[in-house]
Amino acid sequence: MSLDDAKRNAAAAALEFVEDGMTLGLGTGSTAAFFVEFLADEIADGLLIKAVPTSETTRRQADAYGIPLIPVEHVERIHLTVDGADEIDPNANLIKGGGGALLREKIIANASDLMVVIADASKSVDVLGQFPLPVEVTPFGFTITAKKVFDALRQTGVARPGVRLREQASGGKPFLTDGKNYILDCKCGSIPNPLETAAALANIPGVVEHGLFLNMARTVILGDDEGAEILEFES
Repeated sequence: MSLDDAKRNAAAAALEFVEDGMTLGLGTGSTAAFFVEFLADEIADGLLIKAVPTSETTRRQADAYGIPLIPVEHVERIHLTVDGADEIDPNANLIKGGGGALLREKIIANASDLMVVIADASKSVDVLGQFPLPVEVTPFGFTITAKKVFDALRQTGVARPGVRLREQASGGKPFLTDGKNYILDCKCGSIPNPLETAAALANIPGVVEHGLFLNMARTVILGDDEGAEILEFES
């Protein structure tokens, strides 16, 4: 399977959820980038929408394609958010944040009438946790926070957690989110109790947000070489 073809097929299928007059949340990541590209083509053909990006990377891409953007402070309603995921379980629970935009992604997704997740089929898993769970933390006291994160993972059933500070691609310096925070990438292997883990992480001072997106996605589109499968979940 060509991953790029699978991602393109998933992104293209999400266009059927877009209608004139909508305000859209634009996700971050490689699959979401294809959606932004396809959305620009629809706008060139006359589609009228406004959009709110979930990262500076997406903002730059959307701006380059001429997609009308509005500041999040001016948004009254977000009808639809289309975003990717790093893992998707059978209940449409997600791990997100591989691209470092989990905080803004969660704010926009939570404010949306509908969240549509687009991904290649390899992102579908039986149990969350093979992809390292991102946890966004404040730089101040991050070593203390990291120890608390480790303890929370252990206490909620993760057998052998590993917590490491994400570094910039060039190495040496910590990766900074758009909000100037750090990210702890937490190797879990398996997260047997996502709800308990999410609650435990949220209660740690210094944790800004975590990459468990639970009970947020109502539609999941999984792409492969031949097309895309659309899965609907109850609210």
